[in-house]
Amino acid sequence: MNQTILSLKELQKMAVEVRKKILFTAHYHKQGHVGGSLSCADILTTLFFTQLAIDPDNPDWEDRDRFVLSKGHTALGLYVVYALRGYFPEEELKTFDQYNSRLQAHPDMTRLDALDMSTGSLGQGISAAVGMAIGAKWLERNFHVYTLIGDGESQEGQVWEALNTASKYDLDNLIVTLDNNGLQQFGWKHGASRGVPETEAGAKFKSFGFDVFEVDGHDLTSLVDVYEEARLMKNNRPKAIVANTVKGRGVSFMENDHNWHSKAPNDEEYERALRELEKGVE
Repeated sequence: MNQTILSLKELQKMAVEVRKKILFTAHYHKQGHVGGSLSCADILTTLFFTQLAIDPDNPDWEDRDRFVLSKGHTALGLYVVYALRGYFPEEELKTFDQYNSRLQAHPDMTRLDALDMSTGSLGQGISAAVGMAIGAKWLERNFHVYTLIGDGESQEGQVWEALNTASKYDLDNLIVTLDNNGLQQFGWKHGASRGVPETEAGAKFKSFGFDVFEVDGHDLTSLVDVYEEARLMKNNRPKAIVANTVKGRGVSFMENDHNWHSKAPNDEEYERALRELEKGVE
């Protein structure tokens, strides 16, 4: 099955619907990582509705593109795009993070078979994605492996060890996206307040042998263009997309506020957020 093709207007409406469903799901049981899910909502929408070669009716299709959410705490956003893409009924979102639910707080492929990888321990998802891309090369399969990493988890050495391996094995079938929202759980910005030197993300990826693209992570047109360019490049170099985003994007009182890293809206906040999102599609 080929990629789903949506018009820009349809894609914009879908991105708003993704945000609304993220908020609905978090509000329903008063839990979930909202801020990061909103920051990567446009990225996930672009990937799942214009780029990934996948088949919801055949999730085990051998030649499907793989997607690994390395920043597994934003599973809330991933489940929403899975539901809207048709992998399971939207009603199931109400079971998020409940006992015996397939939709655990972090992606668990033993519960939800549509997932390509269980993640949650930050820094480890990218390693799994690199392994999948190596396997595709060795088996001479044509699928791509996409992974979404966070700027916070990128302070871990395992991330860069994995990226070094990707360059070593010429993984031009690997597309890494950095959700570069610049704000971590307790207000840390890129780790500077923890004594970690600031590093320009694109330059660091280049130093590890990646082709690098930088994009506004909320500009859907630019996201579509950059993913298509990266996917079509066959030059034995892995690809890194630095997507500059805003934590809590789309809801004014959540934007750039680390308190919304892992916090669900109350009734009043939920209604206010929905009104703001509805205005965006009028």
